[in-house]
Amino acid sequence: MTAPVFVVEQLPDAPEFVLDGPEGRHAVSVKRLRTGEEVVLTDGRGRWAPGAVRSAEGKDRLVVGLEPVREEPRPAVRITVVQALPKGDRGEVAVETMTETGADGIVPWQAARCITQWKGDRGLKSLAKWRNTAREAGKQSRRVLFPDVADLATTKQVAALLAAADFATVLHEDRDYDSEPLATVALPDSGEIVLVVGPEGGVSPDELAAFAAAGARTCRLGPTVLRTSTAGTAAAALLLGRTGRWS
Repeated sequence: MTAPVFVVEQLPDAPEFVLDGPEGRHAVSVKRLRTGEEVVLTDGRGRWAPGAVRSAEGKDRLVVGLEPVREEPRPAVRITVVQALPKGDRGEVAVETMTETGADGIVPWQAARCITQWKGDRGLKSLAKWRNTAREAGKQSRRVLFPDVADLATTKQVAALLAAADFATVLHEDRDYDSEPLATVALPDSGEIVLVVGPEGGVSPDELAAFAAAGARTCRLGPTVLRTSTAGTAAAALLLGRTGRWS
């Protein structure tokens, strides 16, 4: 099994590091790590260092001997998923599975047909939950470069993202709609791919028109209709395989 990952604010250029606080408590009291076991420390932004436990002290303090800090190379093709807000806790499910799959960026989107509304304190709390979910899923999946979870985007802001992308697409659930299979559409060898996943009620005609004007193509995944909380993960997995990220 690969070494467990723990997140620190800043990796030291030193041969030893004391992991304490919530991460130290998780390492000592939950994972029950002992002397000699391997760990990975990361800032979640691509810098990481492998190490080994030198001692466990109390319930929340781990002394780790570190190897030199390394930098995770950025992928040639970066995949960002624009996720319309699902109902209930399905948003966190979407973020969790997209993070575990390997998405590089996640943009919450207030689509016209979203039942869920992020407003005021509720919106800030929901965004914080998405970001915390990405952090925890990044640790669980042994990532050292966690996906960026952006601020809530409007349709106009999503259109601007699509216009700046090297490949932009909107998933459409209707097989009779004029769309291309995502499994065979031509993809760039490098740059930014932006994928839009609509809400349970679908992307509205006005939104489709705005995204098409921004240069987005309409694609379909397959013959079945997925929930909004699973479509982004399935599409990201397909793109990661097709771009060689899973080679």
